[in-house]
Amino acid sequence: MAVILNIETSTNVCSVALTDNGLVLEHFEDYKGQNHAALLSGYIKKCLDYLKEKDMKLEAVAVSIGPGSYTGLRIGLSEAKGLAYALDIPLIGIDTLKIMAVSVMFHHDVDPDALFAPMIDARRMEVYTSVLDMALNEQMKPSPLILDETSYAEWLNSNQVLFFGNGSNKAKEMITHPNARFIANIDPLATDMLALSEMAFRRGEFLDLAYSVPAYLKDFQATTPKNKV
Repeated sequence: MAVILNIETSTNVCSVALTDNGLVLEHFEDYKGQNHAALLSGYIKKCLDYLKEKDMKLEAVAVSIGPGSYTGLRIGLSEAKGLAYALDIPLIGIDTLKIMAVSVMFHHDVDPDALFAPMIDARRMEVYTSVLDMALNEQMKPSPLILDETSYAEWLNSNQVLFFGNGSNKAKEMITHPNARFIANIDPLATDMLALSEMAFRRGEFLDLAYSVPAYLKDFQATTPKNKV
């Protein structure tokens, strides 16, 4: 399997993970917020120094592409694109909502029939969300949603739905269905990109370096807050 540098900057957490064949070789995280621009390059350099020391070669760069903080996403994408271009290696784009779902799958006891509802905070009672099954198939495509008492009713009536992410506190105030389960402290992290980036590499699912902003990020731009990070 490929040696991949994973970059996640979609929320207040800045993280980088170097992975190979299902293993995390190096990883760095900062939870303080507003430090992406100052820290990201240093994290990347430490990972590249590790590869040089071990006489290993980087084969791809993976980066989260949203939804999330527009500024944070642009910082991550700029670093990832520049590195991929300079080293002439593929660039992989990973959906932030799926990164969060993978975190829940790997670190929590989950019913095999449960559905995942990751949430990124937007504004007022709005979140950016999707509904995913255990295979990460989209039962609801990523989209902005204004929360109310009936949100997710069609899935809650037949399945347990797991709510998590920095927008889930809003949902907890409104959604009281017995099939709703809320999981705290789930942040998108580069270490949780491992399975997704390796799968994308195997399938040859790469972003086009000729474009400064992938189509996914353009779609999110209109509906996600341009918070400073």
